[in-house]
Amino acid sequence: MKNWGFKISQPRVLDLDNADLDMYNKLIEKVPSAHRCLMCGGCTATCSANEHTNFNFRNCHLMFRRGQFDGLADELDKCMLCGKCKLVCPRGVNTRAIIYNMRIVLSDMNYKKIES
Repeated sequence: MKNWGFKISQPRVLDLDNADLDMYNKLIEKVPSAHRCLMCGGCTATCSANEHTNFNFRNCHLMFRRGQFDGLADELDKCMLCGKCKLVCPRGVNTRAIIYNMRIVLSDMNYKKIES
């Protein structure tokens, strides 16, 4: 076979059927507007924290939805809760409350891991 100088990378497949959605369901109970998010990126485009760090609300929300919690708490700590993202959201999603409650859910989850 001819070597073309590149190789086909393995796909990054997520098995969402087996994903743990309990944490996301807890978030939806606390902030029902989180379910309306279209992932349009308006929040990330206006984010003050994104100007100074690599914070991305849309990515954090997506990781939380999928149950990918590794490193998410550190990423959420970059948010300054300024509220600019909430002002530009076309669906009226309370993004500040989402960030705040994601932090609470993740800290509760880490606290339970330490207890056991």
